[in-house]
This record gives sequence, C-alpha cells and structure tokens, in this order.
Amino acid sequence: MAEKVYFLSWSKKDKLYDFLKATRIFNHVKARNFLAIKIHFGEEGNKGYIKPEYVSSVVKIAKEKTAFPFLTDASTIYVGRRSDAYHHHLIANKHGFTIEKCGCPVIIADGLRGDVESEVKVNLKHFKTVMIAQGIYSADSFIFMSHFKGHEITGFGGALKNIGMGCGSKAGKYAMHHSSKPTVNPHCCMGCGECVKHCYQKALFLVDKKIVMNEKKCAGCGQCLVSCAFEVFSLKWNESSLSVQEKIVEYAVGVLKNKKGSYINFLNHISKYCDCFSLSRNNPLMEDIGIVASVDPVAADQASYDLVNKIFGKDLFKELYPKIDSTIQLEYAESLGLGNRNYKLISY
Repeated sequence: MAEKVYFLSWSKKDKLYDFLKATRIFNHVKARNFLAIKIHFGEEGNKGYIKPEYVSSVVKIAKEKTAFPFLTDASTIYVGRRSDAYHHHLIANKHGFTIEKCGCPVIIADGLRGDVESEVKVNLKHFKTVMIAQGIYSADSFIFMSHFKGHEITGFGGALKNIGMGCGSKAGKYAMHHSSKPTVNPHCCMGCGECVKHCYQKALFLVDKKIVMNEKKCAGCGQCLVSCAFEVFSLKWNESSLSVQEKIVEYAVGVLKNKKGSYINFLNHISKYCDCFSLSRNNPLMEDIGIVASVDPVAADQASYDLVNKIFGKDLFKELYPKIDSTIQLEYAESLGLGNRNYKLISY
C-alpha cells in the first residue's frame, strides 16, 4: 500500500503552517509529551540549513496540542563549532534558533561533551546495540526537519541520515564512520595544506610538502575529501558508502524503537555537500523545489529523491557521486520495516 507524502511547492512556503495543519503528521504528538524537533543548526558559514522562521510553524502546532517541543541536535565528531554543547548553542543562537524566533528552547541532546548517551539493542547486521544521544532517547516523540541535499559519503542526506547519524552520540558517530576512512595518494599532493586547515581531528600534516595521515586520529568525517582539489584522498566507495548507509539505517532503527515520529524534508538550497561544510562552493545546484511531509521516513526520502531528479532532468546524486549508490539506504530501511518506498504524492 502506498504511503501518503504531502507536498508544498516552494512558491507557497509562506503557507507552511496551513500546509502542516492539513496533513496528519502531528497525530502522534500528545499533550504534555516532550517532543524533540531534530534539526541541523548549520555549521558556521553555511547557508543551506533550514531557517528558524520555518521551525516556528512546527513549534506553534506542537504547542496547540499542549506538547513540550524543543529543538535538538547532537555533537559532531570533528572539532568545530558544533562539537560540544557550549559552542553548539552559540552557533544555533547566531543562526537565529532562539526562543524568541522559534518559540521553544534548544537542548543539545548528548550533553556538554557529546558523551551522554543511552544504549539501545537492535540486533542487526552491523550493530547489536547502538549509542543514542540521551536527550533523543528520553524524548516521547519526534519531528525530524531535514534539509535534503547531496552528501559526500552517502550520495544524499535526508530524513534517514538526520535520524541515524544525527541522533547518535559521539561514540555512535565514530562507529558509523569507521569504514569511511580515506586512503592517501601523496604523489597527487601539491603541498597546498588546504586539507590540513579542514581536518578538525588534526590527523593530517605536511612532511617535505607532501601530506601524511595519522590514521589513529582520523574520524572518517570526509572533510579532506571535500577540501582537496587534487584527488589526494579516496575511499573504497562501494564498500565504504554501502556500509555507512546501512549503519545509519540501523541507528535509525534504534532511535525510533518504540517511538513515533514524522518527517519534514526541505528541498531548497540543494547543494553537493552536507550542511556540516561552510565552504563557499557549497552553493545550490538547482532551483528550490518545495517541502515534503510524511509519517514515513523512507517514503519522505524517496519522494524527495524523485522530485529533485525530476526537476533536474536526470539523477543529480549519481551525477555528483557516480561511484555511490545512494538508494542503498532506502532499500535497507524498507527491508528493516522503517517505511515504504512506494508512496502517493499529495500536493497542497
């Protein structure tokens, strides 16, 4: 049976509140329940993140149902402005995610240093247990607001990535990234040092104007792949991307275990890289499309994927990352019962 996915064109974005009220995606939100609105606050210098004015519509509906909404995210494994709760709050505030603008507080889910977590049993292919940020684990229900865009390891990032990777503690993120550590070809290195500037783990350094990697420090975050213009870094794409996508889905299973959520994907400022990058070249690749909403994360991501490719005229994500099959995450999530790739698109 096809799952309903609701669509609002970007030209009608000012109707977001009315659109969301017309869907059934808030049916799971109960009075006096702590509702985690999982979102990405954007790395410093990034422009693609979902803006606070759109969050306020979600918060307003949650409050009408007398729930207790809060905005949340978890710490990154690279050392940046979102790697601990203190600096994460500062960047969220700088980007406008304040109580005054959004109507609810920001609570970083995995504590001050990213190590406040809960273990959830999943007994799946890659993981028997997963480590979920405590604030996510303790929430009663979820709204996942996801910016749909390209991703350097998974091909695209949407609801599934926001759930799985986004809700893991630092230990969980390390576990998901473990198989994505790049190899180094020093013969291609021009000694510019650009990758060193972007390696927050300080795993890269120059010796005689050639790059050297300390593999023990490498977190597999992919910053070097994006920052290098000379193809010094590479992954075993089929193996690495497949494994990471499946691991993300298994974490999503842990996050959603015995919990209900709904999923809002924003198909605007569709860029090559994820919102963890503040690079100036992470600009939009096509026109803004719209917003999709569903109670099914797989259907939401499949519809988003299809809408982007329809407007682009071909598979944008295969064009960006020809060696990555980004549909692995959809197939695996469906096989684990997280949702349905078969959907019916309902325009508002």
